[in-house]
Parts: sequence; structure tokens; C-alpha cells
Amino acid sequence: MSAFRPPRFETLAFSNGGSVLAPISFREPPVAGVQPKLAVKRLADIVLATVILALISVPLLFLACAIRLNTPGPALFRQQRIGLHGQRFTMLKLRTMRPAPEPSDSCRQATRNDDRVTRLGAWLRRTSIDEFPQLLNVLEGSMSLVGPRPHAPGTCAAGRPFEAITRDYTARYCVKPGMTGLAQVRGWRGETDTEEKLLRRVDSDLEYIATWSFGRDLLILGRTVVTVLRMLNAY
Repeated sequence: MSAFRPPRFETLAFSNGGSVLAPISFREPPVAGVQPKLAVKRLADIVLATVILALISVPLLFLACAIRLNTPGPALFRQQRIGLHGQRFTMLKLRTMRPAPEPSDSCRQATRNDDRVTRLGAWLRRTSIDEFPQLLNVLEGSMSLVGPRPHAPGTCAAGRPFEAITRDYTARYCVKPGMTGLAQVRGWRGETDTEEKLLRRVDSDLEYIATWSFGRDLLILGRTVVTVLRMLNAY
């Protein structure tokens, strides 16, 4: 077994004047001191995801059948996303768009009044119900309930890949991606069509990483419910 090598850190500055220490290399083991926190977070993910899935499994089954009857194609949408340490994983969602020959890692994001979205899919997206299959990703370990939202490889803002807009973007890979996050409850959800929107999201993601606590995760989950009910920037 190779010897443990603590990761090197650099200071990343927020646009709002704050800063955070983030690992330069995300392929190295995490600092030993944070392992208890990670264990608590993982236990909470498993317990909460299991309870939620038990409560919504029957409605999800009916929705899956409705999707299959509404348009040809599978009920679940599978797409490659970038997660912990920059590794790719398959993220699950209820399918909300018509099947298309477009590659899964395309830069194109869903936009307001997107003609690819079905009528049922539009409702699923507004209510964020299409995200619930990601509870399986949480149980499997590729995602957490709370964390930076994962993006597809090659996703762009204003025609530029996210990674090319700010070097701070990859600092998000030092934690597992989440079903919801600090950026989302602050209103930075929906299409990231400008560089400014991406920078605001990255600022919130880095702040979350720097200030993580179990209590804050619970607060973000509670604010997520309110955000979803208000249906802001969801399409």
C-alpha cells in the first residue's frame, strides 16, 4: 500500500471577496481529519435517501409508466456527469425530453420553452420530480443529497466550456456532487447561459465546501423544498 500523501492546497478567492482553501489535486486521498465528517454525511445520505425512496417508490413507478405511454423511449434518462475527483458516473433522471440523436455529452442545456421537452416532462422539471431517481445515485455512493450540482462533460456557458471560464471550477470535484446545493437554494439553478451565472454558482459551491456542516446540509434541504415549491428558474 502506498504511503499517504496529504494534498497540496491553494487559496481560491470568491468574487464577493471571500476565499477558500481547496486541494490542487483531487486524485489524492482526503485529509485524515475530515474522515469523521464524511462518515456522518454518508450515513445521513443513506438513511434519508432510503426513507424518501420508500415513501415515493409507488408514485415514481406510476410516473415511469406515464412517461413510457406519453412518448417512445425509456422512462429513465441516463447521462454521464462529472463527480468526485473528476471521475465520470451515470446520473439518473426521469426522462423529460423526446429521444434525440444528440450525443449525451453535448454542450446544449435545457432552455426555457425548449421544444425537446414533453408536456409531462415540463411539469416534472418545474416540480423537480424528475430528479428523484438520483436517490439511487446517492445510495450507490456517486452522489450526496447536498453538494455541488454535477454537470455533463463539455457543458458550456456563452459557448465556452465551464472549465475554461474559471480555474476554480474544478475545485468542486473535491466533494461528491449533490442532488441540491447552496447555489440552487440561492437561486442559481436552471440554464447556465452566461459566464456570470457560472461564476456565481462556483462561488456558492466553494463556500459550501469551505463551511460544510451537518446542520447546514439540513438547512439546505429545507430551503430546497421551499425553492421547489416556488418553481423559480425551473424549466
